[in-house]
Amino acid sequence: MQEYYYELVVKVSSHKELFSDFLADTIPVGFEESDSGFIVRSEDELDTIIWGLEQFCEALQKALAETIELECVQKKLKNSDWVGLYQKSITPLAIDKFYIHPTWNEENPDLINIAIDPALAFGTGHHPTTASSLRAISKYVKEGDSLIDVGCGSGILGIAAMKLKAVVDACDTDLVSVENSIKNAKLNKLEFANIWEGSCSLSTAKYDVVVANIVADVLTFIAKDLKSALKEDGILILSGILDKYETKVLGFYKDFEICERIIEDEWVTLILKRK
Repeated sequence: MQEYYYELVVKVSSHKELFSDFLADTIPVGFEESDSGFIVRSEDELDTIIWGLEQFCEALQKALAETIELECVQKKLKNSDWVGLYQKSITPLAIDKFYIHPTWNEENPDLINIAIDPALAFGTGHHPTTASSLRAISKYVKEGDSLIDVGCGSGILGIAAMKLKAVVDACDTDLVSVENSIKNAKLNKLEFANIWEGSCSLSTAKYDVVVANIVADVLTFIAKDLKSALKEDGILILSGILDKYETKVLGFYKDFEICERIIEDEWVTLILKRK
């Protein structure tokens, strides 16, 4: 262990969830959420992350046409067991049939356990889009179903489906996400049937369930690929949609009907079937 480490305290005035998504997709280490923002700790300096946050904030202000205040304060601190302190801050949670917990916490004997270590993964179930996707999987995925997790991230959604005895493929355009998904599957003594770096269009299979927890713009861009991957009577689960973009997304899925809308905070998850 090095003698010193760096702690970055980030405060944002609004749209905390979007900054959370940015950090999750950008940094290779875990981060802690606070009431007003985030705390990032690393044995390396965090100047690059500060620059990235500033650029993201500037782009977000332009896109939303509003002012967002961002404050980043980095400190060099004497090293103690900050990893242990961080681990204590990560709490398990129950979502319908599932119990998501880091490996250092005990399992829940009454629920389906999913082990996810935040230091190894982007999605831990705490974000509303991941939580609502897990609720949809809990309700709609059956034993023997074929499922593809498009944009798999940490692999948590595919792992949940495998825990329900579905046969699961997964893909992500980010190699780190693919590697994280494989690691987390192994943590749960599971293995994806197929997993690859790239889009779902690389698969010729048809699935009972197609899950995509991404962002609204990507869901519109890959609508044709998601539809092509789905069996005629299959279920399409779309998540990562801010409520103000729901109508825009549905415009690309006019040949589908809404089976259910799961709303958490300002996020919407759609469960769709062909008309």
